[in-house]
Amino acid sequence: MSDTGELTHLDAKGRAHMVDVSAKQATTREATAEAYVQMLPATLQMIVDGGHPKGDVFAVARIAGIQAAKRCADIIPLCHPLMLSSVRVELQAEVEHSRVRVEASCKLNGRTGVEMEALTAASAAALTLYDMCKAVDRGMEIQAVRLLEKKGGKSGHWQVASRSDEVSND
Repeated sequence: MSDTGELTHLDAKGRAHMVDVSAKQATTREATAEAYVQMLPATLQMIVDGGHPKGDVFAVARIAGIQAAKRCADIIPLCHPLMLSSVRVELQAEVEHSRVRVEASCKLNGRTGVEMEALTAASAAALTLYDMCKAVDRGMEIQAVRLLEKKGGKSGHWQVASRSDEVSND
């Protein structure tokens, strides 16, 4: 939706279209998203200990997330192909919760935001964790994929205010 509450990917007749961003000002734009992969404690311990037969699970998931951000327009039909200047994917074992937290951040100087790229990166990294570990833990769950923060553009700075559904606009 736009700032006026209209869906921007639909034309006046309700047909899907790619938004024309040619008149927008090029600005620095950033977005950060997260996802969680819940798993058995033994699965997480195997990853942390580096004992997975397929190798470094976090390294592979990180690369998958970066690649996914770069290919977002090939996956999400109405996304613009973007020249990303930075993609960062971090994975953190949260042993106390038996899960892995994935955080993905994307940045560019351009005419459209990078929220979808950050969300796609976090999702792909989480999916890769699942793929690499499914042989030992088919019950894993990918949870809470969401945007945490976006900066730049006409709408400015937005971030999640807390772990609840509350949000803030600066």
